[in-house]
Formats: sequence, C-alpha cells, structure tokens
Amino acid sequence: MDDNQKNEMFQYTYSAKEQEELQRIRRKYLPKEETKMEQIHRLDAQVTQKAAMVSIVVGVIGLLVLGLGMSFAMTELGTALGDFSLVAGIVIGIAGMVLIGIAYPLNNHVLKKERKKIAPEILRLTEELMK
Repeated sequence: MDDNQKNEMFQYTYSAKEQEELQRIRRKYLPKEETKMEQIHRLDAQVTQKAAMVSIVVGVIGLLVLGLGMSFAMTELGTALGDFSLVAGIVIGIAGMVLIGIAYPLNNHVLKKERKKIAPEILRLTEELMK
C-alpha cells in the first residue's frame, strides 16, 4: 500500500460503552453453556415439576369423577338410570374422593423416587462446586 491509500482508509473504534453493548448482543447469539449451578437448579426443578404434574393430573381426574358421581346422584342424568343411579353416584363419588385423597401422598412418593434417582448427579455437582 502506498501512502495515499493508507490515508484514505477509514478506521473506527467503539467506545467502552459501545463495546459492552456489542458484547451483550453477541452473547445472545452464542451457544449457551450451562454452569454447574444452573444444572443443579434445572435438575431440582425437574424433580419438583414432575411430582407436581402427576399429583395435579390425578387430583383433577378425581375431581371430575367426583362430579360425575354427584351428577348421577342428584340430576336428571341419574334418573335415566333409575333407582340404581343414587347408589352408582355415591360409589362413583367416593372413588373420586379417593383419587383426590391420593394426590398429595402420590406427590410425596414421586418426589422421593425422583430425588433418589437424581441424587448421585446432584451430589457430584455440589461436590465439584464446594471444592
């Protein structure tokens, strides 16, 4: 390059504030690497969410079964079945109550089972972080 070309080149440097903003934007597009602390939080949340989801599903199904039993016992839907509808409604309603009652113990059972399954990984990660 001769001296004329060097003088004609345009060069711009960003200020520290602009550099920081550029780095922040750039980080959005880089593949995210999960830290060990984030892994621990994610694993713990998965255990809790799975247990909650199972117990909510069982509880909602129990609630719907209870409502069906109430419908058989108290509405015209039950009168179509005749005298049998009151007894069927009570039995179905009790089955719904049992399902609702099982939801919380089921939550605790799933939570213990999942924690036992994930414990070695959590303990390994915490050991690495506490060193």
